[in-house]
Amino acid sequence: MDIVRDDGLIAYPTDSCFALGCRLGNKAGLDKMREIRHLDDRHHFTLMCHDFAQIGHFVLLNNSSFRLVKASTPGPYTFILPASKEVPRRLLHPKKKTVGVRIPEHTVTQAILAELGEPLVSTTLLLPGQPEPMTMGWEIKEALDHQLQAVIDSGEGCGVEPTTVIDLSDGEPEILRAGAGDTSRFE
Repeated sequence: MDIVRDDGLIAYPTDSCFALGCRLGNKAGLDKMREIRHLDDRHHFTLMCHDFAQIGHFVLLNNSSFRLVKASTPGPYTFILPASKEVPRRLLHPKKKTVGVRIPEHTVTQAILAELGEPLVSTTLLLPGQPEPMTMGWEIKEALDHQLQAVIDSGEGCGVEPTTVIDLSDGEPEILRAGAGDTSRFE
């Protein structure tokens, strides 16, 4: 993971689909993700975390949010929650001061996160104008080779649908995007 530690931007597989990712303090990587995806400052980036304990360092969880997140992870869910002071300001939603968090259920992603020892700042690899995220490593390399330092292609595939995004920042679950995860427990 020297590429990530040296402020590289990578594409990597997850249990939902490929994602773009960089180190938490990598401002240039964050800017490059915004550029590639055409994102504004209201986009919720996701902190891809290794485990539940790591999530607790970066977001504030009340009892009901704690139970919902704990019961749904690891898996294809991204949760929007109030950020702790550990989260750099440039990652926060400008008005709500929130950030996305997620624990993936993908062997390669978990290995990356364990080796890195910190979350990856991530966003779904969905290019502007494309109806679906990219799912093939060779396709990503071909399209973004000059903008990424690495494409991790595990050979074991990944999902083809983005995560389900649940906003828990106001206490009650609000489904912002129905995706790979079952939404019934949040309705």
